Amino acid sequence: MSGFERGTLRACLLLILLLPGAAGAANPINRLAGHPSPYLALHGSDPVAWQEWNADTVARARRDNKLLFVSVGYFACHWCHVMQRESYKNTQIAAQLNRDFIPVKVDRELNSGLDDALQNFSAQLSGVSGWPLNAFVTPEGYPAFVVLYAPPDGFRSVLTQLSGRWTTDAAGVRRLARQAAPPPAMRPASAPLTAERSARAWQQFVASAWQEADSLHGGFGQVSKFPMAPQLHALLERQAQQPDATLAEFLRLTFDQMAARGLRDHVGGGFFRYTTDPGWDTPHFEKMLYDNAQLVVLYLRAASVLRQPRYRDIARSTLAFMEGELLDPSGGFYSSTSAVDDAGREGATYLWEADELKKHLSPRMFAAARRVWQLDAPRSFADGYLPAESRVPTAKERRLLADAARILRPLRLARSLPKDDKLNAGLNGLALSAFSQAIPLDPAYRARADRLQRFLLTRLLRDGRLMKARARGKTLPDAELEDYAYVVQGLLDHAEATGNAESRARARQLAHLAWTLFWSEKGWKHEAQPLLATLQPEPTLADGALYSPSDVLILASLRLRDPALQRQARAAASWHLPAMERDAYVYPTRLRVLTQLQPGS
Repeated sequence: MSGFERGTLRACLLLILLLPGAAGAANPINRLAGHPSPYLALHGSDPVAWQEWNADTVARARRDNKLLFVSVGYFACHWCHVMQRESYKNTQIAAQLNRDFIPVKVDRELNSGLDDALQNFSAQLSGVSGWPLNAFVTPEGYPAFVVLYAPPDGFRSVLTQLSGRWTTDAAGVRRLARQAAPPPAMRPASAPLTAERSARAWQQFVASAWQEADSLHGGFGQVSKFPMAPQLHALLERQAQQPDATLAEFLRLTFDQMAARGLRDHVGGGFFRYTTDPGWDTPHFEKMLYDNAQLVVLYLRAASVLRQPRYRDIARSTLAFMEGELLDPSGGFYSSTSAVDDAGREGATYLWEADELKKHLSPRMFAAARRVWQLDAPRSFADGYLPAESRVPTAKERRLLADAARILRPLRLARSLPKDDKLNAGLNGLALSAFSQAIPLDPAYRARADRLQRFLLTRLLRDGRLMKARARGKTLPDAELEDYAYVVQGLLDHAEATGNAESRARARQLAHLAWTLFWSEKGWKHEAQPLLATLQPEPTLADGALYSPSDVLILASLRLRDPALQRQARAAASWHLPAMERDAYVYPTRLRVLTQLQPGS
């Protein structure tokens, strides 16, 4: 679709909001009370008649001829909670939603394929995406409009205008929604897997990465800062293969800043999701299992490639956070911790008053904290100071601050910190990779990796198929491509680190099943049976906060030394990717695939 066509489409879709009015039959009751997903259960007492995203709900929309209102969020999302408090607890707004729409609540960690498609639609429509994402979907499964966070008055206005447009011109809404859908999937064209193709792709990626790079603060972008694990992983591999002093300096700056500033929890270990500023100072305080598992692997790799042994200590402290705050008694790991405490205060769990620090720390520890954590400056947060290396510590101060963290950690653990205790298959696959790759660092990690492997194979496999998650004693089905890919990778990492034959056999079995469920001659699917009409097969899936699941599965299949898997991996990797030529920055894992498949590799 050309830029002109996208602009025209955007203008047409915005016309949906021009007419007032609404009518419709009553919706059913809220079905989320007691739901195994902690995020969905939070909405179980809303006056909105929330339904789950499933075939029955879509069928009801068709029967009642209503738009689906599909609201996507997750437990650790601050603005999701704000919108719930302001709008979904509002009885007038709830009545409007129940009367005019089929309201559906979605945990993005249970429906990542749906979330990805709606995020793409949002970016196409308005140029922005994020959470909470509230999409209006036709009964046939085509997104028609989307709104992110909106205050109550604005949100109520959107509901009124859109229901009115549906009442007076449902055919027009359907037509515009279909026009916004991608064209039917065609069989991708193949291109030879040559060294020249790989070299050209790497040149395009490195050039685009430098355009995004922040040479002053490290990382990518000039507004907020995310870890960008797939891009950093690819650049580390580039540095390992073709050392470059300028790239090495940028990578060291990035890994140093992520570890030293506000992205990392200097008391409890682990990393926050992102910072809202380019200097890595002001975090958004949720912590995700996937970020921390991926960063363990990255810091271990960076320690070797960049010859920085201290990065292994960062990996250790991150694993300690995962064990200390995310570990379930079953051996699996929770999905996330919330950005807000039980009182709804963002970041308050991690913040300290100077007097409180002075009370618990020795004079020398407090003096080090005062200088390095800049307790003598105006604080940036209403509820206290965030420990971070605002000034570079001396070696002596670093030791004192490590001792201070040991004193403060139990005090911090006594504070409230809501958690999403869902045990997600794919995210635990990433955790298995992290602990398995850390075994050479410390043999003690072997026991944790072994226990996590047993959890995956005994609690998240049923009749040979992978389950999506376990939550509150219940198993949730419908694992997606990312779950299979990350679990296969994790089992293979475990097999290679420990020699465990069962891990390798199960990885091979699940890899074969993943290719059967999610790959065809037309491309990759996120979900085995998608309900959204715009979820078309793609020649590869782009990297995001997590690695491309299709390329992760290809890389794992190449490692499994199974002839059938290797043939499929080569066939899928040979597909020509025009989107990658336009923007190589969002396909770093495909670069690693191309490198792996170079002649002679």
